[in-house]
Amino acid sequence: MTPSQSSSEPEIPSVANAAGLLFAEQYGKEPSWIALAPGRVNLIGEHIDYNDGFVLPMAIDRYTAIAASRSDSGHLRIVSREMSEPIDVPATAIRCKGQPDWSAYVLGPLALCAQRGLEVGSLDAVVASDVPTGSGLSSSASVEVATATLAEAICGTQFELMEKAKLCQMAEHRYAKVPCGIMDQATSTAAIRGHALLLDCRSGSYQQVPFSDPDVAILIANTNVRHALADGQYAQRRSECSSALLKSGADSFRDLTTADLEKGSGQMDPVEWRRARHVVGEIARTLAAAEAMRACDWNALGTLMYESHHSLRNDFEVSCDELDAMVALAEKIGPAGGVYGSRMTGGGFGGSTVTLIAANRADAIRERLESEYRQKTDIEPTLFTTRPAAGSFLARGGAEGNKSET
Repeated sequence: MTPSQSSSEPEIPSVANAAGLLFAEQYGKEPSWIALAPGRVNLIGEHIDYNDGFVLPMAIDRYTAIAASRSDSGHLRIVSREMSEPIDVPATAIRCKGQPDWSAYVLGPLALCAQRGLEVGSLDAVVASDVPTGSGLSSSASVEVATATLAEAICGTQFELMEKAKLCQMAEHRYAKVPCGIMDQATSTAAIRGHALLLDCRSGSYQQVPFSDPDVAILIANTNVRHALADGQYAQRRSECSSALLKSGADSFRDLTTADLEKGSGQMDPVEWRRARHVVGEIARTLAAAEAMRACDWNALGTLMYESHHSLRNDFEVSCDELDAMVALAEKIGPAGGVYGSRMTGGGFGGSTVTLIAANRADAIRERLESEYRQKTDIEPTLFTTRPAAGSFLARGGAEGNKSET
């Protein structure tokens, strides 16, 4: 476990063993290091990370594992369990050109680490992941953060947690060409087991919010749809929010209340006003959700999750029929059946919902949602339960492993 990780020893996920076995099969030796980083789900606080808001994500117990050892090839040779094309680049000239698309999430962080003096040298490596892809659970960030964690171990140094998150965010901007916020990388880096992360997207500061009640769990339901409409909508929503804020006369949405928006509604067109109402309301809901979580008031947290979904559907207009159906089915089960609250999570127009449930009803709830969603949409969903997991850590190796190899 790295010094930057919680004193609560993280459990070693099965994907770490899978990466180690695949490494031995591929290279005929044991790995010196196995680095891990989780995916994440955002419990509440959607489309406000780029509006100076607060978000309340948690790490999920699905991880990317990178097993590695030094080699004398002069290259970085990296294979993936999930991707067919391997990466093979000179260790002294790390670049993504001519490499498979997925290389950006590994070579990007390594290139930025090298610019900061953390050069990993010639390596053999294997990447394995059980973070679902294409479902809004930050599989890309888990690869980036696992890579940076590996570089730390090999080079015997430590980034400050948010510095590591920002490095991985920059890698996604620069090499994967995705202008993401900081939430995904921050959660994959800084989460600790049994806690959610209340992240202030304006200051970059965060608080760990206890979320370890064994009586509740999180059910993630991938609708297994992704509408093409999503492609241009993200930039459009950002533009609408910027225009609304400019017309409000405030420097930040954090300086506005819903009452302020009502007074200034004549300055915005109806669409801008609805976007602004979502942002201001969602900031308040996220802070209230953190307080409800601290108090273990699951009914209050569930109510806030439903309110968030309704706002995303009606005011921000980023939901879709399938997401609405999954949330409505969860709401129909209700507290009597073990469901406290549900909402879409992620960018929208498909992807996943996140539902707060009674842990002892998890199997029955999952089976009912699977069946009723399938009947309603003719689509097979993918559902699993999770609890707040640990952020990035080492399952094997450390700086001393580096010394023994050289």
